[in-house]
Amino acid sequence: MNLEAFILGCGGMMPLPNRHLTSVLLRREGELFLFDCGEGTQVSLRRLNLRWKKISVIFISHTHADHVTGIPGLLMLSSQVDRDDPLYIIGPPKIAEYIETSRRVLDMYINYEIIVQEITSPGIVYKGDGFHVRCFPLKHTKPCYGYTLEEEMRPGEFHPEKAEALNIPMGHLWGKLQKGETIHTEDGREVKPADVMGYPRMGRKFSFVTDSLAFPEISTHVTGSDLFVCEGMFEKELAADAHEKKHMTAEEAAKIASASVGLKKLALIHYSPRYTEFNLKQLLKEAQEVFPDTVLARDRMVFPIEYVD
Repeated sequence: MNLEAFILGCGGMMPLPNRHLTSVLLRREGELFLFDCGEGTQVSLRRLNLRWKKISVIFISHTHADHVTGIPGLLMLSSQVDRDDPLYIIGPPKIAEYIETSRRVLDMYINYEIIVQEITSPGIVYKGDGFHVRCFPLKHTKPCYGYTLEEEMRPGEFHPEKAEALNIPMGHLWGKLQKGETIHTEDGREVKPADVMGYPRMGRKFSFVTDSLAFPEISTHVTGSDLFVCEGMFEKELAADAHEKKHMTAEEAAKIASASVGLKKLALIHYSPRYTEFNLKQLLKEAQEVFPDTVLARDRMVFPIEYVD
């Protein structure tokens, strides 16, 4: 089952010619999930040829303009095609008011159901087939949440030779064992999945954090992430400015990653517009000194997230 993260926008505060505002799309076996929807999101969706009408849920971190201004256009775009499934929008208080006001003022034609859910407490906010999305509070100038998408444990690897040694014929009985069901053979024997299967295997985990002070609890929430997309808005020399604005530095993002057990890759995002493409190398250098497996996320960059067995 494929899992991929697409960076639709890596900028913060204001869009630049090659840097749209913050937005990340996660594709899991054809189903699409959008994390924030800054200005320019539609452009990257088009350039990546992604099937935007398959977006199931939009998760919003907070209601600052550089994270939500792409929503109205995306809602209107989705009315240009047939859509049977509802679109969920999940975010902090005020997101419902923003959506409703945008629809009313812009006199939107919407031919599908939009379900807006405002977060009232941390925890699981969405469940799908074999996975869930959890939110946790961040520390910004207004209510703000980080998100993790976590897959459930997968069954262990099936060993055909063990099934054959137990004289279990190939066919539907093998299928039942692989689904975790205990079977009974024609001669009355009970065979459990553990008799022919390896140990359960971990699923994958994606984490998204932007617009927050750095604090230790973030590491706990993103522990075990295969990909951690986190803001790295400023260099450490501007830490005082970052903290005054309730943001973190690239180095602080790396410290969070380093303190998170089993975290595999950090992708920095949401850069201050003061940094040119050349200047961004300083952010990367400071982060890699703490957490070597760090990359600079750029618009339309793709991150495959593979199983690790």
